[in-house]
Amino acid sequence: MKDLLKNFPPISLSEMQGVKLMNRVDTKYLVARVQLPAILKRLESDYFVQTSEEGVPYSHYQTLYYDTPQQTMYHVHHAGKLHRQKLRARIYCDTQDVFCEVKTKNNKKRTKKKRIPIPMECYGNMLEDPDIRDFVSQKLEYDVCQLVPQLENNFDRITLVNRDKTERLTIDSHLCFYNRYTGESAEIPHLVIIELKQDGNYPSFFKQVLADMRIHPHRISKYCLGTMLTNSSVKRNRFKKKMRRIAKLAQLKEA
Repeated sequence: MKDLLKNFPPISLSEMQGVKLMNRVDTKYLVARVQLPAILKRLESDYFVQTSEEGVPYSHYQTLYYDTPQQTMYHVHHAGKLHRQKLRARIYCDTQDVFCEVKTKNNKKRTKKKRIPIPMECYGNMLEDPDIRDFVSQKLEYDVCQLVPQLENNFDRITLVNRDKTERLTIDSHLCFYNRYTGESAEIPHLVIIELKQDGNYPSFFKQVLADMRIHPHRISKYCLGTMLTNSSVKRNRFKKKMRRIAKLAQLKEA
């Protein structure tokens, strides 16, 4: 992975603080891992790569999603509701920072993220902490008493930022899931999820690169994807097209 990123100029985490985009428009793409080298080659002259203090150009994330026992948040998303929310605890493994995060997508397709730092020991049971419960109660439109840990995921992330520092790209790979309700695990080693984060739906060099490669946006939720793969009892009719797309990507061969 380092070889793919060696020609990108680096940008530090502290320099990235102005590009957090906590209120944004997201555009997601599903690509095969074998397509990633060609994509990165096209981007290296126009984007910085975020690096750690040690100069490592990628990070590892561990996330625990909360939902009701009936997977209400999953089913709201499956039903195609434009207004939806997710609750998660996330460990930024390289820095050991842990956050409680509430993501809200409104009917104008904007994503707003609110978060607070939490102690590492609260990762698996954060709603037992009164201060965290109070934060979640204020930001989430669900009864906190009904929420339980549902799905855990792990992945590696590359973060790019354009020269003007007006957009971020997150490139997630090596996705692994563990369902705390069913005890089932799954992984998708061939899949890469790329997300473009902007203040609005503006033209982007990245969008043009993928359009030239005939790669088009596909909305996907890692929570919903992992839930489908590890819980056979949930509804999935509306997501079948996405799953076929993911299966098709596994058949692509390296150029």
